[in-house]
Amino acid sequence: QVQLVESGGGLVQPGGSLRLSCAASGNIYSIYRMAWYRQAPGKQRELVASIIGGTTYYANSVKGRFTISRDNAKNTLSLQMDSLKPEDTAVYYCSARTIEGDSWGQGTQVTVSS
Repeated sequence: QVQLVESGGGLVQPGGSLRLSCAASGNIYSIYRMAWYRQAPGKQRELVASIIGGTTYYANSVKGRFTISRDNAKNTLSLQMDSLKPEDTAVYYCSARTIEGDSWGQGTQVTVSS
């Protein structure tokens, strides 16, 4: 079992930046994939970015603006978000995958508005 806690959300103006963090605990050595998802009001949860080893994946909507990174020494996952747009407004969730399945954090709200 893996426990995840996100932090770093908030209100930011369009064009601004935020950095999300996710602290992992529990059976962390069984994690082989970590990812960030988001869910906007009235929409389905969508994959934003993922990392497996040194390989990263980004949704087209965030490519070139967001950067995912994992610090294995600190057991953390980060998402650097630059050039934020109003359409990036959503609850952002951290996810960790093991052979037993996916674990999720509680989510952190990101609001991009002037």
